[in-house]
Amino acid sequence: MSAQTTESTVTFKHEFKLPQLSRSQPPGTYRLVVIDEEIPGLSFAAYRRAYTMLHVPALTVNTGKTQVFTVDKNDLEAALKIDGS
Repeated sequence: MSAQTTESTVTFKHEFKLPQLSRSQPPGTYRLVVIDEEIPGLSFAAYRRAYTMLHVPALTVNTGKTQVFTVDKNDLEAALKIDGS
């Protein structure tokens, strides 16, 4: 089974909280990695979201340590929507 990896960033203007994180995170730009796995058994290539991973802390914070959390795509989208309000 093959997979596609997409790396991007998300920017929060305000402090935010996700259920998968133990505490609120400060505003900043965060590295986001999405892995989509191929759906087997089809006559054409199709993919489904397997993982959405958020790297903490923000890219602008240089602590030397980074943690990676698997987050729910819908929770992340909701937090970004709230942040943009």
